[in-house]
Amino acid sequence: MALEITDANFEETVLKSEKPVMVDFWAAWCGPCRMVGPIIDEISTEYEGIAVVGKVDVDANQEFAAKYGVRNIPTVLIFQNGEVVGRQVGVAPKNAYSDAIDALL
Repeated sequence: MALEITDANFEETVLKSEKPVMVDFWAAWCGPCRMVGPIIDEISTEYEGIAVVGKVDVDANQEFAAKYGVRNIPTVLIFQNGEVVGRQVGVAPKNAYSDAIDALL
């Protein structure tokens, strides 16, 4: 299961991580988000200990969604060393997400 990332723990979990981080910005009412969610959960299991994989509910946590210009959901951002190094907007096949992490390992 992907980590629950909030405005309160975003800096510690994402920006200060020494591992690559994948963050799925989503909302419960968003149909495409419900399609991406299980893919993100699978990736979090497969990359456990190698990368950090989490989800931000944009309805409850708007600070970092706004900071990183998340205007459409689902948006998946890839971070390395506290910087955004990848962005996927909308639904994509699983390998689009896993390839983004693999490129940083």
